[in-house]
Amino acid sequence: MKPLHLRLFVAFAVIAAAVCVRLGVWQLSRLHQRRALNALVRSRLDSAEVDIAALPRDSTARFRRVRVVGTPDYAHQLLWAARIHDGSPGVNFLTPYRIAGTDTAVLVNRGWVYSPDGSTVDEARWRDSATTLVGYVELFPPVKGAVFASRPNVVSRLSYDIVAKSMPYPIAPRYVVMIGDSVMAPDRIARLTLPPLDEGPHFSYAVQWFSFALVALVGAGFVVKQSRG
Repeated sequence: MKPLHLRLFVAFAVIAAAVCVRLGVWQLSRLHQRRALNALVRSRLDSAEVDIAALPRDSTARFRRVRVVGTPDYAHQLLWAARIHDGSPGVNFLTPYRIAGTDTAVLVNRGWVYSPDGSTVDEARWRDSATTLVGYVELFPPVKGAVFASRPNVVSRLSYDIVAKSMPYPIAPRYVVMIGDSVMAPDRIARLTLPPLDEGPHFSYAVQWFSFALVALVGAGFVVKQSRG
């Protein structure tokens, strides 16, 4: 290999290795962030159950365990379409609960039922008689929402603006995920579970990037050695 070509090859290998190392460090940083978030979520999920009205109205309420006491308004219930549970298509029920003493309702994700087309169910069959439920607080996604053009009560992409437009009264800027038995059954709603607290693939990605950096450097060293032989 010509000296100029060799220098260019080594320079490229070193730059590639530096980029890989930087990406590996970035993945380790993501891992530390994920662990910190998991610790925060775990502390909130492990906290004592409180009434939804006692929580602050900001993001610090997310993942807090809450109790909702109110009356479900099934006339204004929404269906969240194309929800997958154990590989099967279905819908989630988004039901507003009217709470005594306030005109602001709280939206509750009551869970999932099977739907062959992912959007159609017999809503009257899946009503809860209980007026007290427990769950955790979730924030609306920061995206523009969408509903089916011919069925405005079927949500394809959840957002606060879509929910607010569908209600004849004010709706809280956060919703509650009702938790319970998540096993699929033909006679009851499959409740949702607590959010997973895994560490994701960041560590394995970091190892891969560091491995790529090592390969680049070892390969460059081998080529230099061969060129001098």
